[in-house]
Amino acid sequence: MLIYKILRSSEWEELQVNGAILGAPVDLSDGFVHFSTASQVAETAARHFAQQDGLWLLAYDADGFGNALKWEASRGGALFPHLYAPLRYSDAVWACPLPLCASGHVLPDGLK
Repeated sequence: MLIYKILRSSEWEELQVNGAILGAPVDLSDGFVHFSTASQVAETAARHFAQQDGLWLLAYDADGFGNALKWEASRGGALFPHLYAPLRYSDAVWACPLPLCASGHVLPDGLK
């Protein structure tokens, strides 16, 4: 199963340069890296990145994280994947820009 992380351009650049990061400011504050499932990522983008351009969407294989990935209740009791380890560039399955249009962020076709 793929899970998704939204990064700002500066965070994406830091990940590429350093090979790993501890996450965005909210991740550092909460002590884990926030991920979303395919069905959650649109709301995550709208809720936490509204009107922000220059974003990147990264896909990761949830199984590859082993015990470092925990499924925990968040918005409305829904289970969200939380990574209790650094986010590594080498673990990304793919990454693509997350463009902003008048109606919000444009997710890639076939997001799964």
